Amino acid sequence: MDHYLDLQLLPDPEFAATQLMSALMSKLHRGLHDLRRDDIGISFPALGGKASGLGDCLRLHGSAQALDALMALTWLTGMRDHVRVGELSVVPTDAQHRRVSRVQVDSNPERTRRRLIKRHGLTEEQARERIPDSAAKRCNLPFTQLRSRTNGQTFLLFIQHGPIQSSAQQGAFNSYGLSATATVPWF
Repeated sequence: MDHYLDLQLLPDPEFAATQLMSALMSKLHRGLHDLRRDDIGISFPALGGKASGLGDCLRLHGSAQALDALMALTWLTGMRDHVRVGELSVVPTDAQHRRVSRVQVDSNPERTRRRLIKRHGLTEEQARERIPDSAAKRCNLPFTQLRSRTNGQTFLLFIQHGPIQSSAQQGAFNSYGLSATATVPWF
């Protein structure tokens, strides 16, 4: 991970930054999926303290070759008017490192009850006793709203920036550019 590229959202009077970031993340997911690589990570350097906001900058991390391959695809189609693509740059030598990962939150007790009924043959009443509405979990992490290409359902992708580390950790990134093990440069 010796290079990076910033994708800066441009202000738009018709669309909130959160909407634009969701659209950008959706397109990035398609691009990374089509590229079939696991060596490109992301971070959100403009991450503020807001519960739902990832900021207005998406930073791509990887080798120059990996980032060039991604940018050669047409994954940014439809977003070019909303994004300023920065120059491919070398990561500063004094950069620290940070894990940027997905956090899955079981926030829908109804879905959990349906799964329990289906898998264990319980009645709806039994499932409700085991999993009351109060079992819903809330998450204060920043997120982006995406639509599943498989089933068309909308879901929230909660993103956690882990603690800053002095050394890099190797590992693979998923098709969202997130990893439970690998770190990206943080500066």
